Amino acid sequence: MANPLVARPVAPLDVRAAPVVMNRLYVILGAVLVQLCLGVIYAWSVFTPHLKAEPFSFTATQTQVVFSVGLATFAITTVIAGRWMPRIGPVILTRTGGLVLALGFVLAKLIGTSFFGLLVSIGLIGGAGIGLAYVVPIAVGVKWFPDRKGLITGLAVAGFGFGALIWIKLAGSWGGLIERWGVLNVFFAYGIAFWFLVTLGSLWMKFPPEGWLPAGYAPAAATWSGTAPVARDLEPRQMLRTPQFYMLWAMFVFGAMAGLMVIGIIQLFGIEALQARAGMSAAQAAATAGTAMAVFYAISNGVGRIVWGMLSDKIGRHRALVLMLASQAVMMALFYFMGGVPALLFLGASVIGFNFGGNFALFPAATADYFGSKTVGANYGYIFTAYGVGGILGPIMAGIFRDLGEHQGLSAWLPAFMIGAGACAVAAVLGLLLPSAGKAALAASK
Repeated sequence: MANPLVARPVAPLDVRAAPVVMNRLYVILGAVLVQLCLGVIYAWSVFTPHLKAEPFSFTATQTQVVFSVGLATFAITTVIAGRWMPRIGPVILTRTGGLVLALGFVLAKLIGTSFFGLLVSIGLIGGAGIGLAYVVPIAVGVKWFPDRKGLITGLAVAGFGFGALIWIKLAGSWGGLIERWGVLNVFFAYGIAFWFLVTLGSLWMKFPPEGWLPAGYAPAAATWSGTAPVARDLEPRQMLRTPQFYMLWAMFVFGAMAGLMVIGIIQLFGIEALQARAGMSAAQAAATAGTAMAVFYAISNGVGRIVWGMLSDKIGRHRALVLMLASQAVMMALFYFMGGVPALLFLGASVIGFNFGGNFALFPAATADYFGSKTVGANYGYIFTAYGVGGILGPIMAGIFRDLGEHQGLSAWLPAFMIGAGACAVAAVLGLLLPSAGKAALAASK
């Protein structure tokens, strides 16, 4: 029996002339290496307490502005990356993204402690590097694994979630790099590491030969909750004429807004909640909040990408999206009240991280289901701009509420969590109303 994980060309007429095709497991290895580095943006919370102190003296809002600009630049650049990939190829695009990301972090060290300097180096340049490389493992993975789109998109981006754990812990409790080296030197060291690891991962970011399919795979078996698969691959201009695009995009905005808000503020909120309700010292609260983000949120974020992807292959992307967003709405509404108890803080961070990670398995797979696997790199770039919008709305909103409610103490955080819960509930309702994938091509042809 043929091993389905070993790539092979489809019925070559002449074995000697058949294209050399690599084992597609290497694609997963390369994807994880690349995404581990790109996931550094989720490690931002480990730096925020230090950025509020001397010599930076940032406000809570300023710490979130740098984060949000990085997210927005990341999202916008994915559109550019999707259009460049057919022209320059996935290998060069990946290496370019790694180089730009590394440049941003190295420049942060050279520019110094100014808010504007970090906004440009980490936010704009670093965010652009992430956006250039991010879409490549997804597009390459879907072409190598058309039979398991949910699983492969989950695996391809799982490293992004797990990367946060590595970079947070190296900077914090595992490596103590911030305490020993200082924030700016950590940025520099990370930049060098990103360049090396992304370049290594790019070695396997290659498309399969034209017409290749895995052994035993029948394309007609790929469906959206039992409906007919998309009839043809849609170009971005065609996709933009479908209602499915705008509904998926809005759902992604609301789902991303909630998860990114928690990533941006969990350290600040957790410290305040644990001091106010559990009576912890500042040092104890910081260590506990850091564990909530670096261990429970980060690991659950990575696991959620794989599990939601696998689940969606079984129950359908439609049902998985609704279930994920509805459960996220409930947890966002409860998280403010859970934050002052360490065990409940860990539980809430785990559930929110798990659901948030699901966005990055389900939405690219849904994009391929609706609009075709061949054009998923370009099309998902447009869908992914929703992530940038959510990244601006969520973290900055929370920072503004906290700064405006300085005299209110911990309760200043409450409105942000309630708005995040409401947004996820709206997204779940949109998911219930989402038309079937089989109607996408019909809408595009009108």
